Amino acid sequence: MIAIIPARGGSKGLPGKNIKLLNGIPLIAYTIKAAMAAKNITRVIVSTDDEEIARISKEHHAEVPFMRPEYLASDTALSIDVFEYTINKIQELENINEPIENFVVLQPTSPFRTSEDIDDAIDLFFTKKAFSVISFCKEFHPISWHKYLGEDGTINSIKEEELQNRQEILPTYFPNGALYVLSREVFRTRNYYAKNSYAFVMNRIRSIDIDTIEDFEYAEFVLYKNSSVL
Repeated sequence: MIAIIPARGGSKGLPGKNIKLLNGIPLIAYTIKAAMAAKNITRVIVSTDDEEIARISKEHHAEVPFMRPEYLASDTALSIDVFEYTINKIQELENINEPIENFVVLQPTSPFRTSEDIDDAIDLFFTKKAFSVISFCKEFHPISWHKYLGEDGTINSIKEEELQNRQEILPTYFPNGALYVLSREVFRTRNYYAKNSYAFVMNRIRSIDIDTIEDFEYAEFVLYKNSSVL
């Protein structure tokens, strides 16, 4: 299965985050390494508009067969359009007649996702004949504890609720952004979820997603405390 690593150059929260050095290694290299080691991955393709990201990706043995067009590298560009462009461009350039039916998306901001995670998620996808398999992490606090805050500091409930003991509340999970195993049908439906979508649950450490400097420093701390995390 083809793995797509989307890595545009622009980043408002943490400039240059995709190639920022984490323990001396460019952030994107962690994802490339995991993808290259996964048994179910046949090709690792980086989609980027940035020449430096492209150079570093190639140094770590990923493919960058073409640069992403500017209109797909803006803040308003939709990820699903990036994936569709990438798949269609590969088919066009390589004269592939049969459509690429399934693919994996690996965000470069999830450095602790492992090759085993990738392989297990793909195995689940095929076993379930799924529309999609998406990685999740268990939420530590019940979602009912979350509130909307007004501009004046007032507290508003997200939905009507009744007081419950924590033990009575069903656990909830959030998508951690690390793994998407998708069928080509997502391009038609414009949605990552369907009735036959399944969750691949990951622990909190492997679910770390780097978007801010605080996230990055936490990842550095995790590596410092546990060098075997990868």
